Amino acid sequence: MSEDPGFGVYVHWPFCAAKCPYCDFNSHVRHQPVDEERFAAAFAQEIAWFGALTPRRSVRSIFLGGGTPSLMKPHTVETVLNAIARTWPMEAGAEITLEANPSSVEAGRFAGYRAAGVNRVSLGVQSFDDAELKRLGRLHSAEEAFRAIEIAQTTFDRSSFDLIYARPFQTPADWHAELTAALARAGEHLSLYQLTIEEGTPYNALYQAGKLVMPDEATSRALWDVTQEVCGAAGMPAYEISNHARPGAESRHNLLYWRSGEWAGVGPGAHSRINLADGRHAMSTERQPELWASRVEQTGHGVTSDETLDTIEVADEYLLMGLRLAEGIDVERFERLAGFGLDPGRIGALEANGFISRPAPGRLKVTLEGFPVLDAVVADLAA
Repeated sequence: MSEDPGFGVYVHWPFCAAKCPYCDFNSHVRHQPVDEERFAAAFAQEIAWFGALTPRRSVRSIFLGGGTPSLMKPHTVETVLNAIARTWPMEAGAEITLEANPSSVEAGRFAGYRAAGVNRVSLGVQSFDDAELKRLGRLHSAEEAFRAIEIAQTTFDRSSFDLIYARPFQTPADWHAELTAALARAGEHLSLYQLTIEEGTPYNALYQAGKLVMPDEATSRALWDVTQEVCGAAGMPAYEISNHARPGAESRHNLLYWRSGEWAGVGPGAHSRINLADGRHAMSTERQPELWASRVEQTGHGVTSDETLDTIEVADEYLLMGLRLAEGIDVERFERLAGFGLDPGRIGALEANGFISRPAPGRLKVTLEGFPVLDAVVADLAA
């Protein structure tokens, strides 16, 4: 495993056709056409600003997320990718992912995205049940999702799709059937997220009012167990707590995050982690899209927060992110970052309880039994 987790670029397209009731991402609905030319030019400006900050990097991966990046015209995507390629050299075989919604209109653009340079697509399917899709606020149908998956798998080198489980009233038997059917259509990668109630969302308001009944703890655990069993049997084990892939098909961009690499986050509300001479910087940009564009036009960037992390914060991030992975963490790397070692007594206690293991000399990982209580495991080790 390489010591260098790499450098990537995240591009945030903040616009959606509608706001899903469970979503707390920085996404915005506009009832008039978005000025894509203006935003493409602002992306290029901010990319150049990050380029001046990060010389001697080469790009291992690019991720166009959102929002709904598949609302962009292929020409806009091409403009952004060209700006990145002008700014940094690209590693051979660099992964370039675009998030897409499975509506038939957006799926029809896939050939244009492929020509623009995208080589991997991630589809926000969420469910293959029309009634569930409606409850989740999704605008596509199950049939559109089936068709989009087919087009994605024939158009791009690599593809993935997302599903949401632990939905209201969902039983383990329901999820077993749904996941088994999904795996029959999956190619190389699946992202499977338990539904969570986020503050400030319509779902949170319904939940607080007692109008949204979530699965209890025992049911949530049973749903988790079904996920691991069904995916493992299909040859797509979890390589991260919510992500499953055939060996070699893991998302390289997401691995870059979880291995504590560097990335430039471009666009409204994007976050970055950049290693500079004075330490590791955590940056974020203006969230409101039009204000972000104005800031970029005036100053060359939309960064509104720039914090230099101390050694403990850097080490804690590595621990928190790295233990999400099935491969775990390099204990020596943690010690170099923190300036001290993990407590052997805590490691021993967690190991005795079956929550962590040592898959190889010098490595520590959370077990399948430990993943459902990952936050508690990390907190115990970090203490």
